[in-house]
Amino acid sequence: MMAFENPSRDRIKELLEQTKTIAVVGLSDKPDRTSYMVSAAMQARGYRIIPVNPNVQSVLGEKSYPSLTEIDKPVDIVNVFRRSEDTVPVAEQTVQMKHKPKAFWLQQGIYNEEAAEICRSNGIEVVMDRCIKVEDAILRPKTKK
Repeated sequence: MMAFENPSRDRIKELLEQTKTIAVVGLSDKPDRTSYMVSAAMQARGYRIIPVNPNVQSVLGEKSYPSLTEIDKPVDIVNVFRRSEDTVPVAEQTVQMKHKPKAFWLQQGIYNEEAAEICRSNGIEVVMDRCIKVEDAILRPKTKK
């Protein structure tokens, strides 16, 4: 098997430009958590954030879902804030979603080849070990209209 490589910067930019909705797995309702800060920043930049966390009712004014498979609306990117070793079940849920997302995105410091392979073999692009907020700020300096 070839070593994993993230999509090119141009492709990531394209992906972000085509994205309206991001499901955030492990989104905390605590403002001092990275997942909250990143998601709040992305929301402020015009993306719709859908929290996925069985332990919270809502985050950032959006209803939280206990799992990805319970989301009934289209999601463009599944953004994951979980430990690397906990991402395989998330990948398995991602490929079972009602509306197949364009991408499975593991935040900075998160990397799992098995999870990546599950998504890739189901036609979902994978980005690992990158912060979506940083990429968005670099690649799309202006907020969405």
